[in-house]
Amino acid sequence: MIDQRHPDRTDVAMTSDVLLERVRYEGAYPTRERAREITLQVLAALGRQLTGDERVALAALLPLEAALEFTGQVPAAERLTGWGFVKDLARRSGTTPAVARWNTGTVFSVIAQLTGPDLLDRILDQLPEGYALLFGRPELRPRQRQAA
Repeated sequence: MIDQRHPDRTDVAMTSDVLLERVRYEGAYPTRERAREITLQVLAALGRQLTGDERVALAALLPLEAALEFTGQVPAAERLTGWGFVKDLARRSGTTPAVARWNTGTVFSVIAQLTGPDLLDRILDQLPEGYALLFGRPELRPRQRQAA
């Protein structure tokens, strides 16, 4: 789909309205504004963890506002595990880890649908352990890191 407010961005795979409605539905949030707030919080946190080609590819699929929030974050020096990501999000958003886990899982499940399996595999290969479950995938074995 093309974001109708930004027709020059033909790479957008999902409009902002569709993204927020999916997050609202999946997370059972009472309003679209609440879904927007949570989506931007989670994408900002992911923007602090993801770098390289995968960051660029994901940003290209996001609606403009979401892409700007995601790419507006400076990647963190410290790589967080999936659980560390949830705890950091809880601290930054002023919620409990349980709520942050729900919010993360909700947004990540929509992102997983948006990216498709190939890009999601590349994203998960880049992130530390614990993110697969957050994206709704089983993490059955420890990941093998290639020697740099």
